[in-house]
Formats: sequence, C-alpha cells, structure tokens
Amino acid sequence: MSVLELEAALRRVPPTAAFSGLTAAWLHGLDVKPCDPIEVTVPEGQGISARSGMALRRAALPNADVVRLRGFRSTSILRTLRDVSNRASITEAVVVADMAMHAGLTTPAALNGYLAASTGVKGIRALRRVAKYLEPASESPMETRLRMLLVLSGLPRPEAQTPIHDSRRRLLGRPDLYYPVQKLGLEYDGGSHRTTLAEDNRRQNRLVDAGVRLLRFTAGDIFNSPQTVVTLVRSVLIE
Repeated sequence: MSVLELEAALRRVPPTAAFSGLTAAWLHGLDVKPCDPIEVTVPEGQGISARSGMALRRAALPNADVVRLRGFRSTSILRTLRDVSNRASITEAVVVADMAMHAGLTTPAALNGYLAASTGVKGIRALRRVAKYLEPASESPMETRLRMLLVLSGLPRPEAQTPIHDSRRRLLGRPDLYYPVQKLGLEYDGGSHRTTLAEDNRRQNRLVDAGVRLLRFTAGDIFNSPQTVVTLVRSVLIE
C-alpha cells in the first residue's frame, strides 16, 4: 500500500524532488512509518505550493545526496539521517540511526566522514548530537529507547549486546544492555520473547547463576512509567 501512495505522490511533485525523512528511511528498508505524512524535499528555488498529505521541504538537494530506491528518487542514507535528526526528537533520531547502522546501510566511519565534510550545513549540528549516542550493536528500536531513557536521565551508558561467558568460556547469554562493573543486565521484553519463552528462561537462569542481576522492562514501562524504570536502575547501580 505504501508504494502505491508514493507513486501517487510522485505525480504531484516536480521530477527533481526526492522522498526524504522517514519516507526515505522506509525506502532504505528501515522499520518506520513512511506515509504519515509522506515527506518530500524539493530543491530550493522551485515554485511549488503545499500538497495535502505531504510534508513538503525546500532545501538544497545535491546529486550526491540523491539515490534511487525501489524506483523512486530518495535521499541517501546519510542525508536521510541528517534530515531525521533535524526534525525528530533526539531519542527517535537515534532509533533510526541505530537501525541504519545495524542493517549495514552505513558505518560509523562513513558517518564521521560525512560530518567532517558537512561543516556549516543546515541540520548537521543535530546529526552530530545523534552520532554521540549511536550504538550499531543495538538490535531493536525499543532497546535503543531504553538505552536513551537511561542516558538522557543522567545514568552511565550501558554496553549493548555484551556476550557473557563462564569460567570455561561457554556463552551464558547476551543481555540487551549491560553494566559490567555492577553485573547488571537489562532486557526489553517484546512480542518475540513470548515465542522463545523457554529458551529465554534458561538463558536467564544461567546468567543469574553466574551472579548477573537481570531487570526486564516492557514497552509499557518505557513509555508509561519512564521515571520508575530510571529509579529502579539507578538504585541497583548504587547498591
């Protein structure tokens, strides 16, 4: 359905336009909503009025920032991250950037090179801030949101997806987030955990037996009771 909506939108903008923002992120294969609204960037200086159902941006659109995805002109992944960083909250911008890194669409080195070459470019300051929080090892948007909740609340940044081994170097588990000094693991419980409950329980038992303390959180905890999450993690860290 989204492709049909984009095809319809394409007929309402000039051929020099490119899909951008979350629409471009979806075209790159990321798990975001692409059509709420459809985001389009038009080169500066082109006369075009607002379009219903679209977020129309007017900005410089050099050839280096445009690629073709699924047959559509779209902003490159680095330009897309820049645009998202300039419009979304810091947490949601990091969510998109983490997904892009984990999917292999770009690398920290490529991002650093882009930042170095874009001094003074509009929106680059927001992307620099996002880059400080990036975690390519992050495996889900909610894992990123949990990490950002803790860090933005002033807690130390936890490690992501750290493998924990026993004295025989056997893998015991890999918590979503981990504080090695306190041996505290944090897990996000999403829908996929219900289908792997038995193995998750065995993994948790192995970690607990090795002296790792585990705290588990759901989307409801992160979205509806964020301060409770922060308070609980902080209390364990200072014990």
